[in-house]
This record gives sequence, structure tokens and C-alpha cells, in this order.
Amino acid sequence: MPKASEETPEVSQDAPEQHEGPRGTRWRRFALVAVPGFAAAAVLGGMTTQGLLAASFAVSGDSFKLSADSLVGNGFTQYGDVATSVDGAGRPVGLSAINTAEIDNLCLSSLWDLPIGEATLVITAGEATPVEGTNLVIDIEQLQGNAEFGEIEIGRDASTLDRAEGGQGPAGGFGLQSESITISEMELTTWAVTSGSLRLSGLGLAVKPGNHECF
Repeated sequence: MPKASEETPEVSQDAPEQHEGPRGTRWRRFALVAVPGFAAAAVLGGMTTQGLLAASFAVSGDSFKLSADSLVGNGFTQYGDVATSVDGAGRPVGLSAINTAEIDNLCLSSLWDLPIGEATLVITAGEATPVEGTNLVIDIEQLQGNAEFGEIEIGRDASTLDRAEGGQGPAGGFGLQSESITISEMELTTWAVTSGSLRLSGLGLAVKPGNHECF
């Protein structure tokens, strides 16, 4: 990720720092959304409401975690939405769409409560060759990391978002979008992820007794 030309003081997560320049806008330690909500799991998805490639399924009752050394994406949009589970419970999420993305050193973990005790599903990929995804849609509950955006627009009507294919929300809703997005040291809590295609190089999958979450 490109470095800012001037060194800036450390700030808290609640007070993100912003730089504007020819490469776009950088927000250090920036949580893309502050609303709680996100649900467990499918990594391949289908079409859903409002013409968006998103989670067209009932989410599980548990969120899961994703971490990565970096995510580099082209075409990014986000607006408020609701992830709904089988029992009808709704969870507010920041529905984020990315046209294409490369992810270095991806870790996905889901903590299970089994009759014999806790266990963790851990999936890793992209250590040597980046994970490649298209038409990614992520129901974000919380995101921490260092982020840089190219040509960002904040507060745009969600129905007019056009950076990510199909990534439009309801008319009058708050939206943001950018031409590009780069996140380093990413720690993400989510309820659901879908992708038009996902290539996992160097895939590893294990179920481990106890708590072995990615972060």
C-alpha cells in the first residue's frame, strides 16, 4: 500500500485520520462500518434482491472472522442492509460489493459449539499466490485495518452507486463508493460472503479442538 508523504500521529479507531492527494483518500485504522451485524458463510453465491450478487440465503446464527495481510480491489460500493437468519432475526450490516479483488494470506475461521466442546473451522489460502475473487459481496459487521481509497464518494444516494456491478441499494439510503480500495492488516467480522468466482491458491482446511480463530 502506498505510504503517505507526511508522517502523521497515531489516532484512535474512533477518530480516523484522512489524507487527500492524487492517489485518493487514506483512513488509518478505519472501520468501514460501525453498525453491528454479519453472519456465517457461503463462499459462492447467487443473485438476490435489488439485482445484487449477494447472500440470497438465510444466514447462520454465528458470525465468522476473516483476516488477510492485504486486500486490493477495484470497484467498491457499500450501503446499509439487513442479514436475516432462519428464525427471522435481522442483523444490520454494511453490504459491501467489490468487482475484483486479490487477497494475500487469507485466513477464515468459524468457532463451533459442539457437544464435545468448542472447535474451530480454519481455512487458509493465498500465502504464496493471492486469492482471486470476482463480484465479491460481504455483509460487514466490523472491519479493522489500514485502508486507502481511490476517488471515494461518501454520502451518495445508495440507489445511484455505480462503481461495483449491481451494487445499488434502496433510494434515499446512505451509500459510499470508490474506484479502488486497498486494505492492509485486515481483520473482518462478517455474517456472509458470496462471490461470482473465487480461486483459493494453496488452500488449507482444518477443524481444530478449542478456539483457534484468525484473530
